[in-house]
Amino acid sequence: MKATVLAALAFGAAILPAAAQAQQAPSITQSISGTRLDFTATGEVTRVPDIAIISAGVVTKSASAGGALQDAAARMQRVRAALKAAGLDDRDIQSSNINLNPEYRYENNQPPVIVGYSASNQLRVRFRDVARAGKILDALVREGANQINGPTLTVDKPETGLNEARAKAIVAGRAKAELYARSLGLRVARVVSVSESENFSAPPPMPAMMAARAEAADTKIDPGEQKLQVSVAMTFELQ
Repeated sequence: MKATVLAALAFGAAILPAAAQAQQAPSITQSISGTRLDFTATGEVTRVPDIAIISAGVVTKSASAGGALQDAAARMQRVRAALKAAGLDDRDIQSSNINLNPEYRYENNQPPVIVGYSASNQLRVRFRDVARAGKILDALVREGANQINGPTLTVDKPETGLNEARAKAIVAGRAKAELYARSLGLRVARVVSVSESENFSAPPPMPAMMAARAEAADTKIDPGEQKLQVSVAMTFELQ
């Protein structure tokens, strides 16, 4: 019995150092024998946005809660039908918000009295043809939409542009390192580390467009240009 216990203890003692070594494995670090240079370089390209995202909805009022909701639902059915008739896919139409709130009348020294209800029903709509977005918005207003906000303009597939920005950032970083090295009478020995962060510089959304304004003239959305930017943190060794 005693021999068995001693054997078990010896086995456990043999395992513990191996486990401790696995947990204390040293992290890989790069030593620098020369001068260390750290900075951030940026690469940037521009693209024309090809996606417009807009919030479109209806706001209704009624003496009853059910009436307000039903009226909002009926109007929203017409708005959805207009979107489908314009060729939008189901994947680009998403319910985003439904609200029902009581409306009160306030009188001096009297508790508030509910006099009716207001309901809102909103959709998040994504337009893949930015040039047609304005005309579609006008059609939505004619079908009952009376609350429109946006657009947020963006690039649908920015990967190609971001890769161009990455390449520009690396070239700019290398050039900057060479400049520092020449100024110090040194040379660039090697790149020690590189890390990046992406930055989509999107224009701010337009303010809400009211129904009366949309009916007065054709609504037009100008896509302009959007910056795709990549910042790269770089570390060099100079010798």
